Parts: sequence; C-alpha cells; structure tokens
Amino acid sequence: MKEYWTSFASLLGVLAFCQSLLQVMFPPELRFACLKFFNRLFNLFSSYCYFDITEIDGVNTNELYNAVQLYLSSSVSINGSRLSLTRALNSSAITFGLSNNDSIIDTFNGVSVLWEHVVTQRQAQTFSWRPLPEEKRGFTLRIRKRDKSLVLDSYLDYIMEKANEIRRKNQDRLLYTNSRGGSLDSRGHPWESVPFKHPSTFDTLAMDPARKQDIMDDLKDFANGQSFYQKSGRAWKRGYLLYGPPGTGKSSMIAAMANYLSYDIYDLELTEVHNNSELRKLLMKTSSKSIIVIEDIDCSINLTNRKKKKNNTGSRSYYEPEMRCGSGSGEDGGNSITLSGLLNFTDGLWSCCGSERIFVFTTNHIEKLDPALLRCGRMDMHIFMSYCSYAALMILLKNYLGYDESDLDGDVLKEVGEVVDKAEMTPADISEVLIKNRRSKQRAVSELLEALKTRAERKSKSEKNSDDIMEDEEQEKRALESPPNEESGFEQPCKKQEEEDEVMKKQN
Repeated sequence: MKEYWTSFASLLGVLAFCQSLLQVMFPPELRFACLKFFNRLFNLFSSYCYFDITEIDGVNTNELYNAVQLYLSSSVSINGSRLSLTRALNSSAITFGLSNNDSIIDTFNGVSVLWEHVVTQRQAQTFSWRPLPEEKRGFTLRIRKRDKSLVLDSYLDYIMEKANEIRRKNQDRLLYTNSRGGSLDSRGHPWESVPFKHPSTFDTLAMDPARKQDIMDDLKDFANGQSFYQKSGRAWKRGYLLYGPPGTGKSSMIAAMANYLSYDIYDLELTEVHNNSELRKLLMKTSSKSIIVIEDIDCSINLTNRKKKKNNTGSRSYYEPEMRCGSGSGEDGGNSITLSGLLNFTDGLWSCCGSERIFVFTTNHIEKLDPALLRCGRMDMHIFMSYCSYAALMILLKNYLGYDESDLDGDVLKEVGEVVDKAEMTPADISEVLIKNRRSKQRAVSELLEALKTRAERKSKSEKNSDDIMEDEEQEKRALESPPNEESGFEQPCKKQEEEDEVMKKQN
C-alpha cells in the first residue's frame, strides 16, 4: 500500500513538472494563438457557419434576440418534452418557447437551419452601473455556408416581421382617446388608453354578406399593400366613411375592422382639440397599424367656415379671427379647428408621418358634410349602413337565438321576407326584441314578426298621409298660380263697384 501511494505521488510530481514545462514553453498567448489556428482550420474544412445572437448587447437589450424567441415560439410543438411558457404584458395568449440549451430545426425557402438556445452562467461582476442577469442567454444559428447570403439577406428580416405580427396578435388591442383639454398623462402622452374588448367581428355583423366580403377584401388588400403603396408613390393610409341612420351598426363596424386587422383604435374627440396645431400633434403621437376614428363628424364641431365666408362681402385682412387658422377663440367654446386643418389632418403632408393607418368618419347625415371631406384620397370608400335586410336579419337570429334559416318554418320565413324591407327597422331595434325574449326562442320569433308587421303598417300609413299632404299642397299651389276667373264670385263685387263709380262720375 505504501508503494502504491509512493508511485501515485511520483506521478503527480511528473504531471506538475510537465505542466510547468508547458507553461514555460507555451505561454498563454501562444496557446490562444494555437487554439485560434485550429478553430480556423476546422472552420475551413467545415461546411457550416455559426452566428451568435445574445440577449444583451453591451448594456442594451438585443431586439433580434426577442424577435427570434417569439418567432421560434410559433414553431415549437406543444407536445415537446420540455418547453418554457411566457405571457407578455397586456396579452391574453400564452406562448411556448425553447427551454435552456435546447435546439430546433427551422426551414425557410427550402433551406434548413438549426437554432440552439444557449444558457450559461455569467462570471461574477465586480461593479456595474447596470447589474446584468446571472445567466447569459443567447441563440446560436447554424447554417450551411452556401446559404449564408440567403439567411442574412431575407431570413432575419422575415423573422423580425413575423415576430411583430405574432406580438400584435397576442397583445390585447387598446382604445385611445385624447386627453381632456389637450393635457398630457404621466408619461407625457396626449392619449389615454384602455384595453379594447369589443367582441364584434365580421361574422356577427348584421350586414349583407356580399357587402361584408367586399369590405374585408379591401381591408386585407390595404394591410398587405406596403409594396404597392411604395411603388405607386401613395401614402400607406385609407379612409372610410360610414353613414346611415342611427342604430345601423356603425360602431360595431369599426370594432369589427379593428378585430379583423388587429389594429388599435384612436377615438378622436374634436371638441377637446383647441386648434389645428394641436390636431397635428395628436396625429404625430398615433402609432402605425391603427384606426383613427371621428364619430358624428357633422355634429362634432362647426366646419361651415367656407359657407360663412361666401355670404360675407368685402375684403378681409389675414389678421381677422375668421381668416386665421388654429388661433383665437371660436364659436365652439374656444375651439378654432378649421375645415382646412381637418383636411390636412386626413390628406395633408402631416398625415403621412406614420404608415398603415386607417381614417374612419361616421355620420347620420351625409348631406351635411362638406364635399371636400368626401372625395377620394380622404374618404376612399363610402359604406352605407342601411336598415336591416333579410340577410342581416338571418345573421341576428343566428347570433341571439342560434337559429339558422333551415330551423325556421317556411311560412314564417315568407312573412319575414315580405315585411322586413317595408318595416325599415334598424339592427339595434331588432336586437332589442330578440334580447328581451331570448329565454323563449319561439316567442322571440313571433314578437319580432309582429313588430315587423306593425312597423311596416305604420310606415305605409305614414307614406300615404305624406302623399295626401303633398297632393293637397300641389293643388293649393296650382290654385294660387292659376289666373283668376272673371266669372268668379270674387270678381263680381269688384265689377259692381266700378259701375257705381262710373254712374256717380256722370251725375257729377
């Protein structure tokens, strides 16, 4: 046993001597140069190249790392043996990601690449203004050398675009409104936001299906039209005008558009904006991929400046309040937004400070709007929100009662088809009847049919009375415009008086 320990001690001594000899003959600089040489030699004969994407680049967070992590979460199978789960702020979805030191193969344009999530312990920090995490995280991308140009030119851009799309879909949409009186919030922003939870979609929207499909196709073409707008030299924006009677679903249409495109909504209250300059600043603070809404544009503020100027005669000075834009106090409690300022807001140079934005105006009286607001480029698509049609009524029955057209009796469908257009009931009126009787589906259908018949009869009587009144007015108008009858009773006393005057003259 003693001989064994003696031999082991001798061996350790020889190893220590050899290590000391190597350190003398091969200093650290030489060893590092040899290691670097062998790495280059290995890479020279290797058909792969590697790219490292670290979580923190210096002291800043690497945006590409977050994008890769989010992109790979859409490619990872839920049936994996070990996954990491994450849920972002203001998000209603849970995303899956690679766990530590796991790998996954991805394919892009027929090229396979390998992603590895590398997690190592960070060395102890002596002093730092910004403490770093204990773990050093990053992704290593392995690709073939012949595919290097393809990956660097388009693959990474594709990952960034895909990650932004996933982030937008997972994140809850927000509804913004401009702060009262132009005040700023705690972060210095003029917009206040709340989560947007409106459930309206194009599937539940009570509207003619063909018309809905046209709107959906137009929205999709707009969202996917970046290259088209750049090639044609147009700003990447589009305007929609929703008009029609109250209760026809204009607000539901806006919510369906936002949910369909996953856009945020900016509800602009013009009465809280003091002047044109403030209006431009609000526009600059809106984000891309958003819908800017001005509801009841005909009732918000007074935009009839041009008509007033036409009625005024004589020349005016630039310094007179009516001719100035964006300053002074107006008739609307200090609001001096002009029609020109609103037009520049929707179609001027400042409207191009962002991209992929939609402007939506709503009104109940399109005839009250200035024609300049309606032209293409400002309001590209005019959408008439009409009274409830037969197709829209079937959608409402499906939404509230779960009834398809085949679930209803043929006689009932025939009666509904005959009176629904004559009744001119709005989707809101019909929805109220169905909601009130939703516990009894048969009663809901019967009361709805009765309401449609009653409204149709009342509408018919109203039109008949209106026709009678118009006919009486026409007869009275013709009587006033017709020449007087010489034999009428009104003319006889006049002639008799003239004859008596002639007799008196002769006697005198």
